[in-house]
Amino acid sequence: MQQTRPDGPTSTPAAVTAPDPCGARDTGHGGHGGHGGGAYGAYGVHGAVAEAACGYWGRRGLPTEPGQVVVAPTAPLLLLALLAAAEPGDGHVHGRGEGGTEDGGGVVLPRPGPAWHADQTRLLGRPLHPVPVPAECGGVPDPFALLETVGRARAAGGDPRVLLLSVADGLTGTTAPPELLHEVCEAAVQEDLLIISDESWRDTSHDPHDTVIVSPAEILHRSARRTGAGTHAHALHDRARASHGPPGGADEGGADEGGDHDCVVVLVDLGADPEYAFGPGTAVGVARLPATARGRELGERTRAVLAALHARPRDRDATAAAEALGEAEPLREHRAADNRAHAARAAALHRILARAGAVCRPPHAGRYIYPDFEALRPALAARGIGDAPRLEAELVRRLGPYALGGHRFGDDPHALRVRLSTDVPSGGTPDGGSAGARASLESVLRELTDAGPAAPAP
Repeated sequence: MQQTRPDGPTSTPAAVTAPDPCGARDTGHGGHGGHGGGAYGAYGVHGAVAEAACGYWGRRGLPTEPGQVVVAPTAPLLLLALLAAAEPGDGHVHGRGEGGTEDGGGVVLPRPGPAWHADQTRLLGRPLHPVPVPAECGGVPDPFALLETVGRARAAGGDPRVLLLSVADGLTGTTAPPELLHEVCEAAVQEDLLIISDESWRDTSHDPHDTVIVSPAEILHRSARRTGAGTHAHALHDRARASHGPPGGADEGGADEGGDHDCVVVLVDLGADPEYAFGPGTAVGVARLPATARGRELGERTRAVLAALHARPRDRDATAAAEALGEAEPLREHRAADNRAHAARAAALHRILARAGAVCRPPHAGRYIYPDFEALRPALAARGIGDAPRLEAELVRRLGPYALGGHRFGDDPHALRVRLSTDVPSGGTPDGGSAGARASLESVLRELTDAGPAAPAP
């Protein structure tokens, strides 16, 4: 069960102003040119991770070269390095804006969202700009609310620069429809935001014939190939380069050879799903950077941050990561079987919650669902349950460690929303492994929502 971590310090580490040529070697990432020697670059166990990652993303419609890959011991550490590296060192003005708001490169993220996304932002002292998710899914912001939030923040003197989203949302068990994700990408491009797309749960789709899961990098790459130069995104980045200067001090021929508008980083946490984790204690994070001048600079800066932290995966973890990214047939079969099992459990949970009167988006992926008990507030209030922390405490007391309140994911603490694991005992589905669970979810919900007086605590 994922728990939130305490907020980190509010001070921002010194910006990384230049990549460390040794950093790419020391952190075990694929590099370019002179970075291919030793056990790194195109060689050795860490180079094998980059090569395997290229195949992994290539099978998902994202051609990738080893130099675009960055690897870290964990995904939260990799995200921390990416956010630190995304702090521009190219002449942008930071600090207090006209509206009196300090914003050293704010981060826009969906609300609710994974706790560790917000944690890394807070560790760097960056402002958070939460945006409500749309009605149909979690993981991505409502596109119109995104535009409104960014516009309001900039009008107040803020400077949002990064959008962090999940195409398959492990929190709500939903996936973003391609048409909706396309609108979100258009809004992000319009506002010139770097997109970090967490695709850790992409391979946990419950039905292989369900909604196709696509990446923002794939969407924007196709858009660039279809429209070519002259797109709104292309013009935005041209203006940005003209105003602030290119990374290398020269135009570099408008090196947008990747066609993805300089603005999409794909992040994968290989340890996100415990059942699919490739080894005990390993949770390697892998990122794909754009094949552009800006993407190369961001990659070098990220490697420099990781080198400064001495953040290098152990050889045995790197070997296991390369095997996981290689996706041998037994691993694919195991993943498919797990997805089918969780799909059955999630569907059973959804039916039980609907019968009880809760509102819940139909699950499509992952190992969790995210019901809203607002319609049951009067009955729950009669038992002293009026917010997410109390609802979480009561469900954990009755069921075991299968529930986390929405307040842990940036949601309104007063809202009656919780994340439920598909392993929760729900009568008719396999026991999730908690021998101490006293009742099935259905009977617990029936008791909690009974209009009669609360039963005395045992």
